[in-house]
Amino acid sequence: EEGQKVVVIEDLISTGGSSLKAVEALRESKLKVEGLIAIFTYGFDVAHKNFADAECPYVTLSDYDRLLKQASNNNLISESDMQSLKNWKDNPKDWLK
Repeated sequence: EEGQKVVVIEDLISTGGSSLKAVEALRESKLKVEGLIAIFTYGFDVAHKNFADAECPYVTLSDYDRLLKQASNNNLISESDMQSLKNWKDNPKDWLK
């Protein structure tokens, strides 16, 4: 109903685009979006900016940096793989160029 408080639940945040479209649709329906909860985020700067611009707080259960740290702690990835994965996060569009 109009004015009802809601929290959006998402599986994955990359840029936040699709999540924020849902938030906007709910707001257009006169619902009060309290924020968003997601299972995982890559932690891209563009997502942080997009959520801030939309004035939509969000939290995640886990993120890319924690995933890499855990994989490293459990010797699941090599140092060179770790560096490659960090490079991907820093610039995913140009990573393979």
